[in-house]
Amino acid sequence: MELFTGYIFFSALVLLSIPAIILGIKEKNIKYYSFFVTLVFVIWALIKSPQAIAYLIAFCIFEYLIIQAYLKIYKAKGRVASTYYTFLFLSLLPLMLNKFLPMLPGHYKIFAFLGISYMTFKGTQIVIEIYDGLIDNVKLFDFMYLFLFFPTITSGPIDRSRRFEEDLKRKISKEEYLEHLGDAIFRILLGALYKTVFAAIFYQAMLRLERTSNMLEMIGYMYAYGFYLFFDFAGYSHMAIGTGQIFGIKLPENFNKPFVSKDLKEFWDRWHISLSHWFRDFIFTRIVMKMAEKKRPKKKLHRASLAFLINMSVMGIWHGTELQYIVYGVYHGLLLAITEIYEKKSKFHKKNKKKKWYHAIQWFVTFNLVMFGFLIFSGKVV
Repeated sequence: MELFTGYIFFSALVLLSIPAIILGIKEKNIKYYSFFVTLVFVIWALIKSPQAIAYLIAFCIFEYLIIQAYLKIYKAKGRVASTYYTFLFLSLLPLMLNKFLPMLPGHYKIFAFLGISYMTFKGTQIVIEIYDGLIDNVKLFDFMYLFLFFPTITSGPIDRSRRFEEDLKRKISKEEYLEHLGDAIFRILLGALYKTVFAAIFYQAMLRLERTSNMLEMIGYMYAYGFYLFFDFAGYSHMAIGTGQIFGIKLPENFNKPFVSKDLKEFWDRWHISLSHWFRDFIFTRIVMKMAEKKRPKKKLHRASLAFLINMSVMGIWHGTELQYIVYGVYHGLLLAITEIYEKKSKFHKKNKKKKWYHAIQWFVTFNLVMFGFLIFSGKVV
């Protein structure tokens, strides 16, 4: 069974949501029932692959033990950079093995299970925030619930542990829950519309155009693929967020009208928001701070530009080790660096940035650069 796909899943979701709705209306704690439902759906999704279930269990145990070990060491010795980087590497190790071992002779596969990429973000975030002094305790139940929460396990949104725990502790009134419930039903229906109607239309257009070498048809494929990605992914995100609300968790937003963006920085503030903000907070900002500390490069603008390139290149590799993903990351890193330099240095931009005609040109350029990036991501030109 695939999550958020098919009659069987949605029938089960409706039935298993009823007790959660009753508990929410009665102002009772939903988290233990919700965790039970999460286990049902995760096991159901992986039931045909006992190996995947074994890898998932091993991964969760490994990450939890790493976090507990680092917490103990941190409390005893404080902020020791070498220890921090060791545990940061360990938290990323299962994902790195999953990504890079298949590239070696023999094509070994390890930790091959549903959701490892998104779960790794959660574990790494906890390690980073322990080092920052923001987390001093990680309970087993909260950890397992965060990692396995079924609406987000395959494609996000990527939640943060402290925000998630706040929802677990917060008591929701009947009135607030009913308001969330109404929004949840709307989000699930909207997400289903996105995936089953709009995404399907653009997918059919892609199938008609994907084998072409004609330039005009290739351009048509580029737009069809870009819109397909949006409606498929945004549709999933809507359904995940709506489902989370039913079970008492208000997940972060993942999309906010990305195709109205006037530059690449705005686009990444609107597209796959939970991912781009994770990279911004835990990679980009820290790279900039480290370079500022060492004063290399000397100019602030150069530091930001280099950080954009590194940040987006890592994001590309996170999507996959195939060439198109790496090129996609570098492409966006370069565009963000160029955007930063242009907006900071260009007198023409500063003079016209509030004018409507200039906004229209910015939007047109940004939209087409984004769409070409999706064409790279698709593998059609790499």
